[in-house]
Amino acid sequence: MKITILYDNTVFLSGLKPDWGFSCLVEIYNRSILFDTGSNGSILLGNMKKLDIDPLSIDEVFISHPHFDHVGGLSAFLNENNNVKIYVPISLRGIRNAKEIIYVDEPMKLHKNIFSTGELDHIEQSMVVKTDKGLVLIAGCSHPKMESILKAASQFGKIYAIIGGLHGFNELELFKDLGVICPTHCTRHIAEIKSLYPEKYIEGGAGKIIEI
Repeated sequence: MKITILYDNTVFLSGLKPDWGFSCLVEIYNRSILFDTGSNGSILLGNMKKLDIDPLSIDEVFISHPHFDHVGGLSAFLNENNNVKIYVPISLRGIRNAKEIIYVDEPMKLHKNIFSTGELDHIEQSMVVKTDKGLVLIAGCSHPKMESILKAASQFGKIYAIIGGLHGFNELELFKDLGVICPTHCTRHIAEIKSLYPEKYIEGGAGKIIEI
């Protein structure tokens, strides 16, 4: 499994642009899935170009929730590639110019070994991918309670890694059994996570590649 962070508040690879928002490219099982689209389409596409990622190579889009910093780049992306299936939480409406739009309410199997937690707290879904090491949980902002997100993901197996925005989450003991923690974007307690779990912590930032 390969995850490339395309859009983040910070930059891991020089030459890319940071901005408030999050997006990453998930590549596994011969699929390329764009998870969220950041705030600004020109920054998203610019970072993708510098990372040599062709928008036309992406098969599907997964939108975690409707806040601008996660869906703001979607229109610009669809102008480059509208031949995609998009998974969105059921509360998000108004998307146009895509091959197919799937509205997600309950926990859902997207493909073999790829799942959605379903829309939690009427706002946000997270992606769950089954790997040989366990489940990889990808979160946009973690607006729902982390305990709820972990519980929803755990129905598909044992969680090995979490990657993405963790908002104001500070019940850090919930991560004690994880193998990888990569907090990005809106996470307020990155320093505390790094201090408590130095052997599990992975730095994020646009251009970071995580292979599991």
